[in-house]
Amino acid sequence: MPARLSSEKTRAALHTSARVSLDLLLVVLLAGVALWLLGLMWSVTWPVIIALLLTTLTWPPARFLRRRGWPPALAASVVTLMFLVLAAGIVVLIAVPVASQAGEISDAQLAQALDTATTRVQDSVGSIVNTTLSGVSTVINGVLTTVVALFLMFFFLKDGPRFLPWLARQLPGRLAVDLPAVALRSWETLGAFVRSQAFVGLLDAVAIGVGLWIVGVPLVLPLAVLTFLAAFVPVIGALFAGFVAVLITLVSNGLTDALIVLAIIVVVQQLEGNVFQPMLQSRGLGLHAAVILLAVTLGGSLAGVIGSLLAVPAAAQVAVIWGYLREQLAEPAPAPEPAKAEQAAPAAKPEPVKAEAAKPEPVKAQAAKPKPVKPEAVKAVSEKPKPGEPDPGAARA
Repeated sequence: MPARLSSEKTRAALHTSARVSLDLLLVVLLAGVALWLLGLMWSVTWPVIIALLLTTLTWPPARFLRRRGWPPALAASVVTLMFLVLAAGIVVLIAVPVASQAGEISDAQLAQALDTATTRVQDSVGSIVNTTLSGVSTVINGVLTTVVALFLMFFFLKDGPRFLPWLARQLPGRLAVDLPAVALRSWETLGAFVRSQAFVGLLDAVAIGVGLWIVGVPLVLPLAVLTFLAAFVPVIGALFAGFVAVLITLVSNGLTDALIVLAIIVVVQQLEGNVFQPMLQSRGLGLHAAVILLAVTLGGSLAGVIGSLLAVPAAAQVAVIWGYLREQLAEPAPAPEPAKAEQAAPAAKPEPVKAEAAKPEPVKAQAAKPKPVKPEAVKAVSEKPKPGEPDPGAARA
């Protein structure tokens, strides 16, 4: 006969499922409220995120200067100034080649683009003002965000090591230990991700840039810089940068060179995905490639390019928090039972009997010596008469 279901076990399973579902709903609701608050404060949150990402890149030279005895403010100022000079140099490297090699695009393509733009302007004169105003607002917001992020980066470089002790002093009880520990792990994970991505992006940019230069593709430096920046968006960024490089090669050099560039990009991306990234990120993030792909896809669908950029660091932070919670909630290993411990322990060997213990104790010499005779006894013996002699004591009597 088939086994019958137990009503008590079924009722307990339903109650447990309902309780777990309610707990999950509360957690999801809390996460949604947190994301909603972040959205309301995005004008402040976004500069902080950018400043943290930039600080992870600029902290190693600042730390080097601080260890050499430089004051924190001076070290942060020098590193911030060097970063600004490097960023300005990158902009110049992009702008100059674009301006000088823009004429390599054919006149027919330029004419077609101008005709298309003129037609669109004529058809949408009414919306030009709104588009212009929104574009100006976007530019202004971008400039303000960049300035605020740079100032925050300076303060993070200057006062960053003092943050965790300050945070521990502000929190009560267990939170004074847990939150600083999670913050420290999150910072280390974020730094490992950003530095590994920067190194991988630099390798990709150099390899693909050299390949484009050998083939004779225009705009080599801008494409190399685009490849470097796209490396911070895993999976999707590399595909986008490769697509742009192949498209420009196809327009400027033709189909044959475009196929050669495509082969170069595929080889470089295979080396990156199978050699460089596993070596550099295996210890830094500990995320599977499928998790990274899903995170980037979800972030892009929720917040566009910004979501794709922040998806992997956010997933890494979630993994850090989950790992810390598992450590705190894990049960300690049970102690071994006494019987098993005795069986596992080797039997104690009896101590060997020492040779000295088997030997009889020597008889002390003092015990064999005769006792000393007192002088009075010697005198009494000497005074006794010999046989045949009179007793002097009796004569005296």
